[in-house]
Formats: sequence, C-alpha cells, structure tokens
Amino acid sequence: MSKSSSILLLNKEEGITSFASLGPIKRLIDPKVGHAGTLDRFATGLMIVLTGQLTKLNTLFTNLDKKYLATIRFGSETETLDPDGQVIGVGSIPSIKEIEEVLKTQFIGKIEQQPPQYSAIHIQGERAYRLARKGQRVSMPSRQVEIFSTKIINWDERDLEVEIHCSKGTYIRSIARDLALACNSRGHLHSLQRIAIGPYLLDEAVDSTDYTRLRHHAEDSSDRLLRLPNIGKIVIDEKSSERFCFGNLPSVEAIVDSDVENGDTHAALFSKEGSLMGVAALDQYKVPVKVVAVACSRGS
Repeated sequence: MSKSSSILLLNKEEGITSFASLGPIKRLIDPKVGHAGTLDRFATGLMIVLTGQLTKLNTLFTNLDKKYLATIRFGSETETLDPDGQVIGVGSIPSIKEIEEVLKTQFIGKIEQQPPQYSAIHIQGERAYRLARKGQRVSMPSRQVEIFSTKIINWDERDLEVEIHCSKGTYIRSIARDLALACNSRGHLHSLQRIAIGPYLLDEAVDSTDYTRLRHHAEDSSDRLLRLPNIGKIVIDEKSSERFCFGNLPSVEAIVDSDVENGDTHAALFSKEGSLMGVAALDQYKVPVKVVAVACSRGS
C-alpha cells in the first residue's frame, strides 16, 4: 500500500475546527486529505480521516451510524444551540422523570428533525450558518433521522449526560433543543464527544499531533478497511496486482482467493504478498466490476 493512502482514526480536541485538526496529517501523511464527517469547534472525539487515493472511499464511511456522549443543559437555549452562542430563551428545569419519559417516547426510532440555523446545510445556494450570521432567519427543512438508543449517564440539577446512538445526519444540537422544548423548557448542547462511528471506537483514535504514533497508526489501514460493513476481501495474482495499480480490473481467472459474503457490495483487493491494492465495487456475482480506489503505487 502506498504510504500516502491511509484510513486514520483521529481524536479531535476541543476548541479547534475539524479542518484545522487535519493540518498535521496533510504535512505528515499526504496533502490530499478527506474526512467522513466533521465535528463542531466545541466538540471532541472521533473523526475518520482518509488520505491519498483512499479519499475516494468517503461515501462508504459517511453512511455509518454514530454514537455520542452529550451533555444537555436545561434552562437556556442559545442561538447556536451550543455553549458559544448568545442565550435567546430561558425556561424552567424539568424533572429527571419527565426527561426519561420524553426520551423513551419521542426520541427513539425514526423521527423528523429540523437542523439548527447554524449548520452547513445549503439554503438557496448558501450555507445556513452564513445566512444566520447575517441575521437572516430561514426556514430549515426537516429531515428524517433515526435514534437507535439513548442512555442516561448522569443528571446534575440542570445538566443531563446522555449517550446517543443515531443515524448519519443527526444533529445532537437539535436533539438538545427539541428535548428541552418537549419538556416545556429550553436547552442547548453544553458539551459533545463522539465515541464511535460504525465499528470504530474513540479508544482506538490518535491525536493529530502525536507524529510517531500517527505514522504507525497509518500502517494499520488495511485492517480498518476490512472492518467496514459490506466489504469483502479478494486476493489477486501478481500480474493483475501490477495492472490494478494502473486502474485495470482483474479478470475472474486472476482471483486467487475470495472471502466475500452475500451482502457485500465492495471488496478490498490484495496481492498474494498481502499488500492492499485498492477497492472495487462488486456485481451481483460478487466479481469486481468497477475500480473505486487504487491504493498501490504504479510500478511497485
């Protein structure tokens, strides 16, 4: 595998943007960097970062569900729905019993959610947060998201610490707002930590400034790739491995070994020596039909 093509689990720190956290990776690993979902400046936790040619796998990672540890502060709602915004509304503090009842009846399964005014969603060709900064209030279209589970960790007078497992596209800031309103209160997200994305855990992540560990971390990218749902493993012969580095699909005869299940839509292609060549989409017969990403160097 090319040193520049990698799948990284990054632990984003508080107070910096997701974009800024990628700076060290661009300098150390590869200037071509992508991510599978940002975190707000105040938030911390897991980000999946792709580098080199593996940035083309972005859509395979962005569809994964996510798990958060959130602290929702009741009694005040801010314009940004986070701790950095100005307070725009206040309300009484609900009881924990009321919160528990609303969570289990209104915040489970598929729900309609209105994204925050301060979000990156495009409204009439412009980012919603830019319109909000100009003082323009726009109607945010609701979207369907899914809440798989919520688990209350702690309740301290006005702060609710809760673990939320949800689908992609879910705004935890909106959950904070809507949960408080459903309890006849007002609320905002006080802190947020993303602790899991699909099968990947925060405990596995590295800091972007830990250069020594980051280099070793990049070497385990093949293992992370194979943990993706709906991806199998195919080993191809030497000649086809060389040709794949130039974007050429292997023939059926070139497949040395195949570990692909019925639900797999993609496969990671490896040489007989165990080097990752790249990723291909599979047809109905579980045969590579389209090159998605080439991770090997030409002539290697």
